Amino acid sequence: MIKTVIKYFSAIVFFGVVYSQNISPEIVLKNIDDNMFIQKAITKTTMIIHTRSGSRSISSKSWINGKKKSLVEYIKPAREKGKKMLRLGDKLWTYIPEPSDRIITISGHLLKQSVMGSDLSYEDITENRSMLEMYNAEIISTDTIKTNLCYVVLLSAKEKNVTYHKRKIWVDIKKWLPVREERFAKSGKLLKRTEIIESMKIGNRWYPKKIIFKDVLSRGKGTEYIIDEIKFDVSIPKYKFTKAALRR
Repeated sequence: MIKTVIKYFSAIVFFGVVYSQNISPEIVLKNIDDNMFIQKAITKTTMIIHTRSGSRSISSKSWINGKKKSLVEYIKPAREKGKKMLRLGDKLWTYIPEPSDRIITISGHLLKQSVMGSDLSYEDITENRSMLEMYNAEIISTDTIKTNLCYVVLLSAKEKNVTYHKRKIWVDIKKWLPVREERFAKSGKLLKRTEIIESMKIGNRWYPKKIIFKDVLSRGKGTEYIIDEIKFDVSIPKYKFTKAALRR
């Protein structure tokens, strides 16, 4: 029995090493982008924020158009309903409805702040860029997560303005999803951990269904980010990506 187990794990390691020699890290990132990058989509999501004092849920609807345009509108609970976030390139605004009726500019280091007490920042929620565009990559090993073989890939930023300077990702070689991830600051300090708990097949692509985010600098217990619904390649009115849309 022991010999059988040893042979099994040896085969996995051997397969992983041989397989990694036949694929470039750029192809790995391209395969992830084919799944994860959004040209146009409308999504409905739920954040479940787990704090030391309890948990709370926030639901939202988002409109996404490529890497430069996104609009998020919060639907519930009642105290968050009507709040919006608009991102156009590097510019981001938030809208707070009555009684404030204010539009606030979010820029610089504020983009890294928590959204509504969650483990996600403004950048985490609104960023939609190609990994191949943002990072250089190196396959450093293979690993197994829940019996699925993964490449372990180190990413280093090509540009200064990338949200996370370095990332370490575990990529499922069947689904081409980064099922586990560690995100680092330029200093090398670990900032966040993420894990895709559940995924779904939509057409020819695999996409996350449920992701756990954990800000390691926070005392909270993590945030569940659930994609309740997503529709790709949809028509979105141009006015959705204007400041005027924040008050509509």
